[in-house]
Amino acid sequence: MAKPLIVLGSVNADLYVEIPRLPQPGETLPGTGAAVRPGGKGANQAAAAARLGGSVRFAGRIGRDPFAAPLRQALAGAGVELGLLQEVDGPTGQALILLQQGGENSIVLVAGANHAWDGLDRALAEALPGAGCLLLQREVPEAVNLLAASAAHAAGVPVVLDAGGADAPLAPELLRRLAVLSPNETELARLTGLPTGSDAQVLAAARALQAQGVGTVLVKLGARGCLLVPREGEPLPQPSFRVQVVDTTGAGDCFTGAWTLAMMEGQEAGARLRFACAAAALCVQGLGALPSMPTRAAVEAFLKGHP
Repeated sequence: MAKPLIVLGSVNADLYVEIPRLPQPGETLPGTGAAVRPGGKGANQAAAAARLGGSVRFAGRIGRDPFAAPLRQALAGAGVELGLLQEVDGPTGQALILLQQGGENSIVLVAGANHAWDGLDRALAEALPGAGCLLLQREVPEAVNLLAASAAHAAGVPVVLDAGGADAPLAPELLRRLAVLSPNETELARLTGLPTGSDAQVLAAARALQAQGVGTVLVKLGARGCLLVPREGEPLPQPSFRVQVVDTTGAGDCFTGAWTLAMMEGQEAGARLRFACAAAALCVQGLGALPSMPTRAAVEAFLKGHP
């Protein structure tokens, strides 16, 4: 893969608290564990693609606090190039993750440095035309995503947007610059105002996004797998792999990072979906988001065992 994947997005310190269930209002509930782990949708996706063998550059903002150094080390350790990651005054982004038994989570996000953007810095603007793809999420200001997507689109660089990270509608100007939009079922319903309770409804909502200018819609369906809806041709479903779930945090990010890398490698559509679902299946079997991103060897071994 000659050109790098540029991931523009968030990097967070994930503050984990393991609990048997969510507490009721006014209730004090004993936890079963606590930890600080690296995360953030942008960092997760960058680490996923890099650990799978991609050439990845991460563009983001990190604070000046004790979280910064460990987060840099985690990204670098995954093989991510950090020349476009800038340090800014103030705290690093943080996420409080309430992890329940069975792997389900509830998350409270504090943006911190992830919102400390003032347009595109010169280094990022100069790097975008040389990228093989630009991958975005919604934990940074939409104005920044729009600037980056516009620059990439003008240079002929495909833009992929993971719809997670914000509940607000997407600007029409941004939608028209997306080669691929990847929401989950809930995000798809919020973006379109349409129901997504059945496969037919999911497809109708995806087509509604395409009517607004989006190219391909890649819908993440959780335990049901995913659905690829190209602008031309028939939709392509892929069931998920059945595994023991430990922690679902970062699974969608792992899927998106893996699928984007497979697209850049030229894998055919069905192979991309299997590759991404396999990566996500491995991710949910470990604790933490970024630390659970699998290697290429692990994904290939998993696929050989699940023909």
